[in-house]
Amino acid sequence: MSALLPKYPATARRRLSGTRRIGALYGALVLSIVATAFAPAQATAAQDTAVRAGAAHDTAVRTTAAEGPAVTTRYGQVQGKAGATANSYLGIPYAAPPVGSQRWKPPSPPERWPGVRDATTPGNPCMQGAASSPWGDLAGPGTPSEDCLYLNVHTPAQRSLQKRPVMVWIHGGGFTVGSGTFYDGSNLAAKGDVVAVTFNYRLGAFGYLAHPGLTDESSQGMSGNYGLLDQQAALRWVRDNIAAFGGDPDNVTVFGESAGGGSVCQNLVSPRATGLFDRAVAQSGCGFTLPTQQSQQDRGAAWANSLGCADVACLRARTAAQVLGASLSPTARWTPNVDGKVLPLQVTDALERGRFHRVPVLQGTTADEGRLTVATTYDLAGRQLTAEGYPVAVRTLYGDRADEILARYPLSDHGTPAEALGAVFTDSQFACLQSRTASLMAAHTRSYQYEFADRHSMDHLNLPLSFPIGAPHGSEIRYVFGGVSGTPAQNVLSDRMLGYWTNFARTGVPYATDAPRWNLFPKVQTLAPVAVTGRTTFPEDHKCDLWNRPAS
Repeated sequence: MSALLPKYPATARRRLSGTRRIGALYGALVLSIVATAFAPAQATAAQDTAVRAGAAHDTAVRTTAAEGPAVTTRYGQVQGKAGATANSYLGIPYAAPPVGSQRWKPPSPPERWPGVRDATTPGNPCMQGAASSPWGDLAGPGTPSEDCLYLNVHTPAQRSLQKRPVMVWIHGGGFTVGSGTFYDGSNLAAKGDVVAVTFNYRLGAFGYLAHPGLTDESSQGMSGNYGLLDQQAALRWVRDNIAAFGGDPDNVTVFGESAGGGSVCQNLVSPRATGLFDRAVAQSGCGFTLPTQQSQQDRGAAWANSLGCADVACLRARTAAQVLGASLSPTARWTPNVDGKVLPLQVTDALERGRFHRVPVLQGTTADEGRLTVATTYDLAGRQLTAEGYPVAVRTLYGDRADEILARYPLSDHGTPAEALGAVFTDSQFACLQSRTASLMAAHTRSYQYEFADRHSMDHLNLPLSFPIGAPHGSEIRYVFGGVSGTPAQNVLSDRMLGYWTNFARTGVPYATDAPRWNLFPKVQTLAPVAVTGRTTFPEDHKCDLWNRPAS
């Protein structure tokens, strides 16, 4: 299993001048996406009643009259549901409910249950506002609840004498929305011959509030990062229980997208994740700059004042609906923090020093990451970005760097102003940062990078846009999970990607039947329906000399 290796007495790499700016910009733009495409609904007293009722329901042992596959875990027996190609075990608690006095505390193991627990219905998603998106409600089924630390296991229906690789998915959603159940792992399990696990983790204020009072009550002097600790608790559950489902606890891959991809890289540098996974896949997220614990505590104390609370006891006395309602403030930033313990360093700093788990890593981005941000900020919000508005937007976001950026991204190089701004966002927030982290990892472990480039990956959604959406943020996920029913070329691409991902989980090398070889970094595998090819021009194609510029 992985091990956190000590600091190399190294030639120190020069820090990137734009890294922290890009990270802050990413956080701001995630909030803008949440505020537009994922417009949250206000919490109600009825919702809080549902939270309490859901907690009472979900902690009870459930039984089912229908026959289904049964598995015995360390905490009790579960009975799932059989499918034609995959079996599913849903709503399994991996930690105790973080409610009451356990709100804003590290997760603890779940209690054992007698009898057979019904595992045919997923557990409720974690507390969040309504999250409609081009793909649907990101929370998935169920009523958002504080009692939400549940996972789902999907296994191939066909028995195997060999233990199967395990793939554990960390969902995205800006650390404020989403659920594991939104993603069905059945196709991935059946087609890839793996055991697929999805799970929920605490979100927003419930998962990432740092506060001086919480730090004082912690024996290790830390606060925030509860959502990240939940992820590690889920991985410990997998280590201890997945063999009963036919999975190999000594071959676990953690993979995720967006905030989930960022979480993968945070776990890569966290000492507390030692031994919990053997490979890692970060999709559209790695190395985003995070706040310090002190700065996040200051924000947390100011936010607590908005609830009329000066101490933690007052905060815990507030209902879940009250906490959620206050957390939806557009000025709030709910994200992990660098606390020196769960996260000792910024991800890029840790990678520069070689202080990360030395496991094979596959990571990459989509060709048009930023166009989703432009679509949700403009067209889907009822307005269009004009030629006159393009430089204004760039100056607003990039300040004194705007002239240089506008010179490198002239409108004449792009079909529309929206595509130009999308290219700026793609390169500054995603492509070049991911290229940098892939390069840093390549000095110590097997590092693979990709670019997903199906420019028609979202045509099936028929979004009312004035510009082509291309291959935007999140568009590769259904290809990996085997959920594509498109053109013959798209179906082949999905089969290849599912093969690359699952064989990487199996062996640490991405390969697939009837698919081109995937070479190590600095080759970048372009994943497109017409052709899958490797190239070395990715940094030049995305103007990374501009975004990954060393400090002067």
